[in-house]
Amino acid sequence: MEEGKTAPAAGHKAGFVNIVGNPNVGKSTLMNDLVGERLSIITSKAQTTRHRITGIVNTPEYQIVYSDTPGVLKPKYKLQESMLGFSQGALTDADILLYVTDTVENPEKNKEYLDRVAKEKIPVLLVINKIDLLKGQDDLVKLVDEWKERLPGAEIFPTSATEHFNIDSLKRRIVELLPDAPPYFGKDALTDKPARFFVTEIIREKLLLIYDKEVPYSTEVLVEKFDEKEKSIHIMAVIYVERDSQKGIIIGKGGDKIKKVGIEARQDIEKFFDKKVFLELFVKVEKDWRNRENKLRAFGYIE
Repeated sequence: MEEGKTAPAAGHKAGFVNIVGNPNVGKSTLMNDLVGERLSIITSKAQTTRHRITGIVNTPEYQIVYSDTPGVLKPKYKLQESMLGFSQGALTDADILLYVTDTVENPEKNKEYLDRVAKEKIPVLLVINKIDLLKGQDDLVKLVDEWKERLPGAEIFPTSATEHFNIDSLKRRIVELLPDAPPYFGKDALTDKPARFFVTEIIREKLLLIYDKEVPYSTEVLVEKFDEKEKSIHIMAVIYVERDSQKGIIIGKGGDKIKKVGIEARQDIEKFFDKKVFLELFVKVEKDWRNRENKLRAFGYIE
């Protein structure tokens, strides 16, 4: 609890709710729905979330600290090793675990991680997302029965995060399961991440949406200037790529692609902060940064 804050009245609840699962099952969409703010970037591409992103929900009676983690995957390079570390760490510091799957993924994918979830002693809520894609009730009953066998200790919540179906029931159950505790963060806090972090996430989302294939996964964004005034913010950000050829692709013919990134990112940053934004983007080559420990540390993947 912050220094100088008084303890809340008796009966206050607080806890950490960690959201885990394989890539592309809708963890970030679910997190945004639960928090009520657009904290995790969402695209249709896997591996969108690279960090653990915290969203905090406060009422006079409780504080829920949600944590969205990168999808579980077998690491191919040092960046993914760090991302897997965030996902595995989520199993050790939660009061409640939300394991998210969907109606199409293969449950045997990353079975080792699922086996660890099955052994958890804390409450596990299994969220079967995207049930709006199922043809009928029989398919849902079959899916629920299959998951009961895999995670016999979990409570199952069929949901559709995009349609907001059954999310309120999930929220109520989370509140019921929260331990009695004072708040961990100030009651006006929305996240533990600094403002610059969300600028980088918004720009990275645009890179994932605008560019094809491997290029967006080879990029990282660093905010070098964040000058906030009462009614405006001046931002300078650098987009790092791994090869000279990627720099040309990011900039585009006559600078058309990077201009598109800038316009779309600026619009979303203005919505996020509710201020006028002046955004300058630069592109630099940082060879093989995903495998270089010093660069991963600079980008916040290694503490």
